[in-house]
Amino acid sequence: MKPATRMAARCDEFFALVLPFSLMFVAAATPAVAEGCSFESQGEGRVAEILDARSFRLQDGREVRLAGIEPVVAEKASRISALSAIIAGRDVTLRGEDDTPDRYGRQPAFVFLVGSETSVQGLLLAQGEALVSATVTNKDCASLLTAAEAAARQAKQGTWADPAAIKNAESSGDILAGIGRFTLVEGKVLSVRQAGATTYLNFGRNWTRDFAVTISRRMIPAVEAAGIVLKSLENRRIRVRGWVEARGGPRIEVLRVGQIELLGGN
Repeated sequence: MKPATRMAARCDEFFALVLPFSLMFVAAATPAVAEGCSFESQGEGRVAEILDARSFRLQDGREVRLAGIEPVVAEKASRISALSAIIAGRDVTLRGEDDTPDRYGRQPAFVFLVGSETSVQGLLLAQGEALVSATVTNKDCASLLTAAEAAARQAKQGTWADPAAIKNAESSGDILAGIGRFTLVEGKVLSVRQAGATTYLNFGRNWTRDFAVTISRRMIPAVEAAGIVLKSLENRRIRVRGWVEARGGPRIEVLRVGQIELLGGN
C-alpha cells in the first residue's frame, strides 16, 4: 500500500472511531439541539463535495454554508477534514429561517444528518472545530450553540486545547496578528467612553494603541434591551467575539448583542 493510501486509510479509521464519541458528547452537552435550531425545512440532499471548513456542495448543485458558526483558526486541511468526517457522502436535511443565498451564492442553513436530531454545527462546536458566530437571532438556538461551545472549551476539545485560543485583551500585538480573523478576546474593561456616534470599551489606557471594542449608536438600543448597561461594564471582565480590525490599535466592532459575554468573578 502506498504511503498516501495508508495515511488516508488510517484517517478513515480514526474518524470512524472518533465520530460516534463526538455524537455522544454533543448529545450529553446539548441534548436537544434540534429543538432549538429546528427551523423550517429547506429540503434534503446528498453531500457531493466539501468546499471549505463550513461549506459544501450537494449532488443537485446547491452550495450550502453552515449558519451560526465560524471556523477555528487552524490548518485549512485540518478544518476541512473535521467537516468532511461528519458529512462527506451523507444524506442531510437543511433547515433555516431564511434560505436567501449569501454573496457567494451559498445557501445558509442548519444542517442535520438524516435521522439525527443534532445539527452538524453542534457537532463541530462540541469537537472544538468551530466558534459560535453570534449571528443567530433565535434565542433557544443561540443558547444551545453557545452551550456546545462552552462544553468543548471546558473539556479542552480541539482548538480549546491551546491556551492561546482566547486572546488576552492586554496583548495588543497578539490580537493584531489576527487581523481579518474571527477571534475571541477576554479582559477587563478599564473605561467606557463615547466619541461622536461610537462608544468605546477600552481595555488599555492608550486609546490609539491598546485593544478596544466599538459599538455604534444604532446598536445601543439592542444592547440595552439585552440588559447590558455599557457604563456598568467598567472594571468588569468580558469576553468579546468578532472580526479583528486595525484602527491604530486592534478593534472588534459589536454588530450583534451576542458578541459580548459577561464573565464570572467580576
